[in-house]
Amino acid sequence: MLSDLIPALRSGDGQAFRQLVAHYQQQVFNTAISMVQDHGMAEDITQEVFITVYRSILSFNEKSSISTWIYRITVNKCLDHLRAKKRQKRSGIFSQLFHTDTGEPLHEPPDFQHPGIQLELKEKAQYLFAAIATLPENQKTAFILAHIEDLPQKDIAEIMGLSVKAVESLLQRAKISLRKQLESYYNEGKMIK
Repeated sequence: MLSDLIPALRSGDGQAFRQLVAHYQQQVFNTAISMVQDHGMAEDITQEVFITVYRSILSFNEKSSISTWIYRITVNKCLDHLRAKKRQKRSGIFSQLFHTDTGEPLHEPPDFQHPGIQLELKEKAQYLFAAIATLPENQKTAFILAHIEDLPQKDIAEIMGLSVKAVESLLQRAKISLRKQLESYYNEGKMIK
């Protein structure tokens, strides 16, 4: 069990750290790429997460599971990168995705390919991820953790430091926002239930 690795990690055991990375690397990368929608940035974040885990393992208090702690670090790193990117690029490119009259896209979606999306769904996924990118931080985080990472709401609440009710509310608001944005493209919201 991975929690058995904690004493070895705290003593600086390289083999234990390699086991931890091997077990969580794909989850960290998937969360990062879903949030930042940039392959290179997701790889950088994945590396930063494990550097932080290595440097901070002594402060891990075991009040939560190690996976929850790693998700929390991942989400925080992603949000830091997104905030930095936003500061650099103060433009409203994603303020509206579709013409209100025609339903046609105002902008081409970013050429973002999530590794977990099947080929026939890639075009729809591009619009979905572009819409997700427009959500407020907490809604985006909750939505990605719930619907892309498939985590239970209890775990999401722990990762985000919120109550389960607050997570439910964030998810509901995120779905409403996404449904409104994608309504015309996804044939009146069939994609998001």
